[in-house]
Amino acid sequence: MTSGATHPRLEALVKQARGRAGVAPVRIGLVYPCDVAAIEAAARIVDARLAHPVLIGPHAAIVEACKAADIEAGRFEIVDTPGGGPEAARTATALAREGKLSALMKGSLHTDELMSAVVDKATGLRGDTRITHVFLFDLPSYPKLLGLADCVVNIAPNLATKRDIVGNAVGLLQKLGVTEPKVGIVAAVESVNPAIPATVDAQALVAMAGEGAWPGAIVEGPFGFDNAISAEAARVKKMVSRVSGDADLLIMPDLNAGNMLYKSFVYVGGGECAGVVLGARVPIVLTSRADSLTSRIASVALAVLGADGA
Repeated sequence: MTSGATHPRLEALVKQARGRAGVAPVRIGLVYPCDVAAIEAAARIVDARLAHPVLIGPHAAIVEACKAADIEAGRFEIVDTPGGGPEAARTATALAREGKLSALMKGSLHTDELMSAVVDKATGLRGDTRITHVFLFDLPSYPKLLGLADCVVNIAPNLATKRDIVGNAVGLLQKLGVTEPKVGIVAAVESVNPAIPATVDAQALVAMAGEGAWPGAIVEGPFGFDNAISAEAARVKKMVSRVSGDADLLIMPDLNAGNMLYKSFVYVGGGECAGVVLGARVPIVLTSRADSLTSRIASVALAVLGADGA
């Protein structure tokens, strides 16, 4: 990773995934990798020894993208799907259902084309919980990786969905070795106010944790963002908390708040992140055209560590 010196915690995540891959390489399907960015990501996955990429899409288009990237197509295993993105997505999900792929990564198709295949009730990859998403951020001003969920998939999650958002993210953190994740449920204010439903949901999630919903996790809230991220802000407001200033995971009230915060972390806070979709049978990396190569590779590392058997 070119920014390892700037984002050492993500570099450590990649190193951890490389160790995992050295024991049992994960096969990750790159779905419709028909542009330069996708091919460069595939080459970087190989060079970093993170996983075995399987390129799924029209063979001719993949070869052309390799030529444009000045990367030899023969380096990769290619599964030819002559049609467009939806066909590649259906093939990829079928291979994952058959156990031939342990993770998926979006290439140059539209996100909804991939996710439509993933959530298909008959042929998709639905698991026991709702589909959710989590980011892990390496922030210069924070002492460890910080999770944010859900900033991508669930627009206005109800309490049942938030339960799965918490559970999926906590499970991933525990796979990464965070045995007692500290979870802050974030709202506009730190007191329960029936006029602000997110605070009521926070109270309910804390009660679920107290009843053993997520063994090992320490769940508190509601928090305002200030007293979730800063122990000093909590002290000033006379809050007693094990999570404040030391959170491993912040649960956002909705997609609007989460999406704006994560972009603020990147574009204002100097942060870099890894992100992965959870709740399907395999982890899924959803890339954006604006994602850096560092973010793409760190996200693959996260998917590798979240795959079954990791």
